[in-house]
Amino acid sequence: MTNYLPNSQPALTKRLPTMYDLPSEDPEEPGLPDEFHDFQPELLRKTCRPSNYPIEQLFIASDLNIYYDLNHTNWYKRPDWFVVLGVSRFREDGDGLRLSYVIWDELVSPLIVVELLSAGTEDEDLGLKEAAIDKPPPKWEVYERILRIPYYIVFDRIYSQLRVFRLVGNRYREQALINGSRFWIPELELSIGLWEGFYEGHYRMWLRWYDADGELILNPEEERELALEIAEEERVAKESALSQAEQERLAKESALSQAEQERLAKESAFSQAEQERLARELEQQRADRMAARLRAMGLDPDEL
Repeated sequence: MTNYLPNSQPALTKRLPTMYDLPSEDPEEPGLPDEFHDFQPELLRKTCRPSNYPIEQLFIASDLNIYYDLNHTNWYKRPDWFVVLGVSRFREDGDGLRLSYVIWDELVSPLIVVELLSAGTEDEDLGLKEAAIDKPPPKWEVYERILRIPYYIVFDRIYSQLRVFRLVGNRYREQALINGSRFWIPELELSIGLWEGFYEGHYRMWLRWYDADGELILNPEEERELALEIAEEERVAKESALSQAEQERLAKESALSQAEQERLAKESAFSQAEQERLARELEQQRADRMAARLRAMGLDPDEL
């Protein structure tokens, strides 16, 4: 019998099976998405904010079935992420959130689909899987020839590689990227590209949206952090301004005090000089009276 300890770690050389190695309840389906397949579509959704479309007129979804063939109503594709322009976020029949996207009801195909490569779906994502008889057509064929989705974007997270395919005529053609990392989509007035940084506590290369000036569009968490940073900078600047004003006030008071001291010193010096002048006048008056008495007595004060 093998004992498992709560905190035991597998040997570094032992490779544990992943969800892509394990069978699914549905033999035709791979395992459920991993965390990256949750976080990356979420980041794309949070940062897809075109200036030429109100958010209410964008339908954005991830891992949602797209039903595309009225003759085969159980055939579907499930993109990792897609966006539809000019379609309300909510169903018009009052049911609210969609449980699927049905082309023959909506009548509008997505503008963009994004697929995140994984071991179990890579061949189909890149159009390398051939169609099988009496089976639904492969993903590439559905996107290119049936739905005619203008932009098909593939991201390989292992090699941090972004590939963009644009529908030219009846075929997807791979497009060159701006500086090898971004691609401009005029319908959205945005570009999609690579970004290296933290999201949900994990540092790696992610797909992000950029605005027309090439600036990164912040997600709500980043906006809150930026707002807090700006508020803190404004608080520090305000405190610094108040401190500077207080220093200037104290300096002004010090200058006034110095001027007052100088005035008092000047008055004191003037008073001293005045006292000395009065003392000299009194002394001179006494000397004049004494001289007058001597002269009255017939004496010359200058000869004494």
